[in-house]
Amino acid sequence: MPEINILASPDWKDYALLDSGNGLKLERFGRYTFVRPEVQALWAPSLPASRWEAAEAVFQPTGEESGGHWLRRKPIPEQWEMVYGDLRFTVMTTPGRHLGVFPECAAHWDWMGAQIASERKASNREIRVLNLFGYTGLASLACARQGAMVTHVDASKKSVAWARANQALSGLEERPIRWIVEDALKFVQREARRGVKYDGLILDPPKFGRGPKGEVWEVFKSLPELLAACRQVLSETPLFVVLTVYAVKLPALHAREALAGMLGARRGGGLTCGELVTVEASAGRMLSQAVYARWERT
Repeated sequence: MPEINILASPDWKDYALLDSGNGLKLERFGRYTFVRPEVQALWAPSLPASRWEAAEAVFQPTGEESGGHWLRRKPIPEQWEMVYGDLRFTVMTTPGRHLGVFPECAAHWDWMGAQIASERKASNREIRVLNLFGYTGLASLACARQGAMVTHVDASKKSVAWARANQALSGLEERPIRWIVEDALKFVQREARRGVKYDGLILDPPKFGRGPKGEVWEVFKSLPELLAACRQVLSETPLFVVLTVYAVKLPALHAREALAGMLGARRGGGLTCGELVTVEASAGRMLSQAVYARWERT
């Protein structure tokens, strides 16, 4: 039976999960602390109420999917910088409760960077990576920093502009990154028709979304078609594939089986799955943030 692995990202200095409980989480992003909903936090908080009350802002959800607004208790800048390793980027409060970075994904950034660096050292060949639903670009930058040629795709023009700004902030302007504003499925299907191939695939799909021309994305309906298209753009000597799924009731084993079906038996290699977690600084409890499956050539 496949193992369910737990991946944490212990190397953060600019981010910390300070506490959680009663359906909420208390986090530090740089110098500022925030309270956000976390329905899976079924326990009582460890820190006193005064620590929670000292947060700069609290996200108050509405009945809409991910909708709501921020209640600011103290002044905070429109945006501010954070650092992870050699990556520099900006964050800000957004209407969708997020701040422009998913800290738990740093485990993937480190892993993909190591895969690329090792392959480049061994063969010095060109590594082409496709990042779908690339958001603010940190996975793209982690791959480009290690020498990969990256194609970054996101349906949001604002997110792509944010990602390009992060590229400049990280001093990676000279690294080869293509920035594409397009529906992920349409882009992959077009690349397949053109015969374009990639050695690494990163898929970080939302639960629900819309493309630039109103294309509807619903993860359970749309992901199988996207995975089938992705199979057509994998190179003959692929390096890795990473699938991360948020905010849905999907066991990690099911993500693994979906990825296995896309890869096919002919790929060989190692296929793992599990959960991305953040670990509390207060009580050491783990919060599961997403399920993932990833493949590497072995």
